[in-house]
Amino acid sequence: MSHFFAYISRLRWIRRWSLMRNAIPEDVATHSWEVGTLAHVLGVIHNIQNPEDPLDPYRLATCGLYHDATEVITGDMPTPVKYHSDAMREAYKGVEARAEQELLDLLPTEMQADFSQVLIEHNLPKTYQRLLKAADRLSALLKCQAELRAGNKEFEHAEQEI
Repeated sequence: MSHFFAYISRLRWIRRWSLMRNAIPEDVATHSWEVGTLAHVLGVIHNIQNPEDPLDPYRLATCGLYHDATEVITGDMPTPVKYHSDAMREAYKGVEARAEQELLDLLPTEMQADFSQVLIEHNLPKTYQRLLKAADRLSALLKCQAELRAGNKEFEHAEQEI
């Protein structure tokens, strides 16, 4: 039996925005669902605007669901830490790539080829990577706006940065 799905189910216990006070707690599972839905919509919009270069919005949505799956191994690395310097960014990319492979290796061999197309970032076409990043940033912006509406001014700077 694979332990992959046991690992994935732990996403609900990993808190996001750990360096800030949160009026509305957010976990990685909830965030991943939101990124998946936003990615799907962005994929549909992409296809409307680029009929000559269509993509699969359902695959893109699935990629969104798994985009932070590595955090069951790495935890949620706060953005200010992750992007502190080029050296930190590159080091963390290596950690994430290793965690992606560790998760993939948890799956039965016959499932790994399919999952590698949604789980391993460097296997994704550049358009998918770009749209996933946009969905992730939109999700962060929505979080900031929700916190600000709840009266939490700590998120003002984060909203401006996004």
